[in-house]
Amino acid sequence: SGSDIDSILIRSEQVENVTATRKSYIYRVVMSKEGHEMDMRGRCSAGQKVLASLIIRLALAETFCHNCGVFSLDEPTTNLDRENIERLADSLIRIINNRQQQNFQLVIITHDMDFVDYLGRSVLDHYHEVSRDYNSGNSVIRMKHFNS
Repeated sequence: SGSDIDSILIRSEQVENVTATRKSYIYRVVMSKEGHEMDMRGRCSAGQKVLASLIIRLALAETFCHNCGVFSLDEPTTNLDRENIERLADSLIRIINNRQQQNFQLVIITHDMDFVDYLGRSVLDHYHEVSRDYNSGNSVIRMKHFNS
């Protein structure tokens, strides 16, 4: 129901005795609930794995690519329930609204039109739909505007 994890953390541990000149680390993703941490590996649903991956990607993008002009997601709603899809959309809306960047583009490859419509209610004015023209076998790209 969306309340099984409070937060997701990336923990690192230095590997001992690798070499004297080079440090090596092991990274693991842990989930936290009410102050208790547990490794996510082998304990998560497909939806939790997708959500954790998206959270980590968003955090890395915001940390290392704050001034980048393009942010892309490929099928970000796969294995997510409706509540988490809306939370993902809300997070993207906050990122877009907080960007003070003229050349920012959000590229989302998805079949989830409800997700696209949800984003269109807040921050998007148009999107591009790619479909196949079965008569010619070619891809057709159409710009579609959201109804105001």
